[in-house]
Amino acid sequence: MAVGVGEPAAADQFNAAPLFPQVDSYNTTVFTNGDLADIFFPITSNSNVSQQKFPIALLLPGSQVDTSQYTEFAQIVASYGFTVVVPEHIRSLPDFGFMGLLPEASQINHVLDFMVAENSNPNSPIADTVDTDNLVLLGHSFGGSVGLSAIDNSCIFPLCEGQFQRPKQLRAGAFFGSSTLVGTGQFFPISNQGIPVALVRGSQDGLVVPELTQVDYGLIQEPPKALITVDGANHFGITNINNPPGARTDLNNPTLAQAQAIETIARWSALFLRAYALDDDGAFDYINNTGDALDENVTVISQVKTVPEAHSVWSLFLIMLMFPVLRLRSQSRVS
Repeated sequence: MAVGVGEPAAADQFNAAPLFPQVDSYNTTVFTNGDLADIFFPITSNSNVSQQKFPIALLLPGSQVDTSQYTEFAQIVASYGFTVVVPEHIRSLPDFGFMGLLPEASQINHVLDFMVAENSNPNSPIADTVDTDNLVLLGHSFGGSVGLSAIDNSCIFPLCEGQFQRPKQLRAGAFFGSSTLVGTGQFFPISNQGIPVALVRGSQDGLVVPELTQVDYGLIQEPPKALITVDGANHFGITNINNPPGARTDLNNPTLAQAQAIETIARWSALFLRAYALDDDGAFDYINNTGDALDENVTVISQVKTVPEAHSVWSLFLIMLMFPVLRLRSQSRVS
């Protein structure tokens, strides 16, 4: 269900398949904070290399989920025209008795600074191929909660430590199995200031149950926004295997095959980000109008920015035309 007015392309003109059939990757260290990271990027033909600039897609993992569990998801997102960064962040939270893999908001600015440098490094595999003015966020579970708080431009412990400033390059976010309740113990309104947000949930999620995601969707204060339900996926529909080692176990068994769940979540996340970060009209139409009818495993609720009605535009135009006349009459009465 789409609420609002847009200018989508015709459904039969859009192909929801990946744009790039091959994706490469490499391991590196984010020198600004020392995090290890996996970077996935599309392979382009030599003739197109100089013309391709891919947005940065930062994937914030779930609590205690190893970054290696996101390789299949990251490869698919990258194939839609993104440079996907999956950093490994280790934190110590003595008050919680916690030591291990856990994302945090400061990584967003660290990764952005690193990618600017990496794009300028002639020895980097992604040299001069990154659109460093275009950053999007992906997140799973706790990582999605970090992403939501970042879009809100807030610093709430333990999602964030110290200070945080949302970078101006941040264009959109898509988060799976996430809720502001995770980590903070409370819901909070998400003042996204028009930054598009998609919440993707699995109908079988036993850790962040669908009802929690529904509440968060209502707390996103401004469109565009989307609530995308993947039927049959549980909390780990995004990872290479169900219930990866080290992570909290989801006792709900998925009814959707793992590979299909990963592809579905990645496709919808990537197309949402393309629709709003890259102004892709075909992706916009797929997300807001046609996609859930074409995908039997997905149901979508969405809101888009409304366009002023024609009579409102004409009224404003007439007021602007009349303003000098009205002002002149007013001055005449005063004098």
